[in-house]
Amino acid sequence: MEPFLQHSGIVAPVDRVNVDTDAIIPKQFLKRIERSGFGQFLFYEWRFHENGEVNESFEPNKPRYKGASVLISRANFGCGSSREHAPWAILDYGYKVVIAPSFADIFYNNCFKNGILPIKLSEEQVEELFQRTAGTEGYSLTVDLANKLLTDNAGLSIAFDLDEHRRQFLLQGLDDIGLTLQHEDKISAYEQQRSAKQA
Repeated sequence: MEPFLQHSGIVAPVDRVNVDTDAIIPKQFLKRIERSGFGQFLFYEWRFHENGEVNESFEPNKPRYKGASVLISRANFGCGSSREHAPWAILDYGYKVVIAPSFADIFYNNCFKNGILPIKLSEEQVEELFQRTAGTEGYSLTVDLANKLLTDNAGLSIAFDLDEHRRQFLLQGLDDIGLTLQHEDKISAYEQQRSAKQA
């Protein structure tokens, strides 16, 4: 994974509570074996009508949100089944940051393992972001992970909290495998000793 230090991007809103993983990436698209290619199916049943045409009433489909990389939503984002395809689809579509008042635990953990920063803010703070996003076309936020700070160009400054272990994972661009490989020399030494004892 790439280290996540700071990110600036256009904000797109999904103004719904309890956005579950089947809404994020519907089950019929879980047939791929690689992590890439899921972005085209993100929010599929909301983004498209049954005939395949784009649903222009779905807020993130509007031209003003083209290229957005910060997603805001409501409470309990990522609930439902534990499919890791959900963060894969979010990342593949282009979102680097997801902001909500709360997240389902498994989805929240999976975000860090895939290089996505999920930020928990209060209901009031999230509501303010929705209002700012609606009121300013091309509304953008800057996320400074090193200082745990969220800012915009209009004076907004919000500090957010994050477990230090998870923060370091993102800052260093580590997933579970990367963390293990930091101890590769010790692992190799152990394997050599073990092989010598069995010989």
